[in-house]
Amino acid sequence: MGLFKKIKEGLKKTRDSVIGQIDSMLKSFTKIDEELFEELEELLVMGDVGVATAEEICDKVKIKVKEKGTTDPEEIRGLLQEVVTEMLTGGQELNLNTKPSVILVIGVNGVGKTTTIGKMANRFKSEGKKVLLAAADTFRAAAIDQLEIWADRSGCDIIKQNEGSDPAAVVYDSISAAKARGADVIIADTAGRLHNKKHLMDELAKINRVIDRELPDADKEVLLVLDATTGQNAVSQVEHFKEATGITGIVLTKLDGTAKGGIILAIKNTLDVPVKFIGVGEQIDDLQPFDPEEFSKALFDFS
Repeated sequence: MGLFKKIKEGLKKTRDSVIGQIDSMLKSFTKIDEELFEELEELLVMGDVGVATAEEICDKVKIKVKEKGTTDPEEIRGLLQEVVTEMLTGGQELNLNTKPSVILVIGVNGVGKTTTIGKMANRFKSEGKKVLLAAADTFRAAAIDQLEIWADRSGCDIIKQNEGSDPAAVVYDSISAAKARGADVIIADTAGRLHNKKHLMDELAKINRVIDRELPDADKEVLLVLDATTGQNAVSQVEHFKEATGITGIVLTKLDGTAKGGIILAIKNTLDVPVKFIGVGEQIDDLQPFDPEEFSKALFDFS
């Protein structure tokens, strides 16, 4: 299956639900008026775009209608696609130019964090990069075991210690190993306890200090993994983690399992955090780098 087809298939629930309703609504109007925009805003909010973002999208579509002299309500869909692409564009590229670079992966338990790391490792490996995994989620023995399975599957090295070890010490060992082995990328798993627990945030801050001390000039991405099916709860998770750790991007998993893919817009627009990867299925290659144009095209494509 091609990349576009895969993303399109992954967005089927959102497209059929949210965009399908927008499509039907536009067909029911004979002219572009305020009532049309009120209905459009309501449908966007129902798709978990968020009130403020839905308002902004409608305002931007109105400007385009005026600029282009659009009179056919059905042409709104194309303008909507343009606006969504523009709003999602910016910051989606990974910044991993140093050797080694570091990706710190954070997120609450159950969002698919360790699986995401495995899929990322597999992707980088297929691009010819030497990847080293750091099992710094030492609170759960299962997390270490799970990461080890992914290391074997993707053919990557892994650095681990016993359950209950100091996560920052695992990261320190991983950095030393990466330097010695000439690794291109270190991907560090971290504990996923609830985001309102102070000790977890302190632990993440400690890990960050180790990275900054040992690799002061390295490129570093701090990626928060979110489950798209949680809808607006994902926004509050971003707020909590952003405050504590300085997130550089989002990995949105399980997009294929929700009709609320509009959450991407809420996160990018209200919190100014770019989406770096999206998960559109269970397969190892179903984690895709986020492309705003392809995403928007797939979202609005009913062909």
